[in-house]
Amino acid sequence: MAEQKTMVQTAIVADGVTYLLAQDQDLARLKHRIEDAVKTAGTFVDFVVVGNRQVSILITPHSRVSTHVATVLFDERDTGDVDFPFGGYYDVL
Repeated sequence: MAEQKTMVQTAIVADGVTYLLAQDQDLARLKHRIEDAVKTAGTFVDFVVVGNRQVSILITPHSRVSTHVATVLFDERDTGDVDFPFGGYYDVL
């Protein structure tokens, strides 16, 4: 039986909304940007999600953000290149 390729998928949950991060997103850097945004009255933080789509979320001192990781089947389309989006809206939920 052939071994299936896997990858680590990281999700960020901001105020109850889950965003699956594209593979090229640096979680440590994103966490620092969110921490910096919390220190302001409100700042948009941009990142790329699965489907190679850019997302901007408004982070305020009252925002609730968590992250989690999981091992999932490998998807070669998940490059983080916003010039080559894939899937529809329901593919990234």
